[in-house]
Amino acid sequence: MPDAARLWPILLLIASNIFMTFAWYGHLKHKGAPLFFVIVVSWGIAFFEYCLAVPANRIGSQVYSAAQLKGMQEVITLTVFAIFSVAYLGQKITVNHMIGFTLIAGGAFFLFRQ
Repeated sequence: MPDAARLWPILLLIASNIFMTFAWYGHLKHKGAPLFFVIVVSWGIAFFEYCLAVPANRIGSQVYSAAQLKGMQEVITLTVFAIFSVAYLGQKITVNHMIGFTLIAGGAFFLFRQ
């Protein structure tokens, strides 16, 4: 089993990305809501994202470089976003989306090569 310093950042980044995806894109399901209200609610949701992302990066910096943490963040963000987009917004992920996501994940792969 990986040690906590390797595992916790991943789990915390997954949780933080769920919050941030709702903060950034959840309001698209409620386009009739006033923009000011949407901004305030999104900002409130983002607070919880920060409460998870900051410790994830602090803990993760013990075993990962900043570039590795950022690459990990991007792959997690795209994964969470793809699931959210289909499950919550009811949008389809196209072949072109998957190609783009795969290229970004490929870039993150190189951040972890020795």
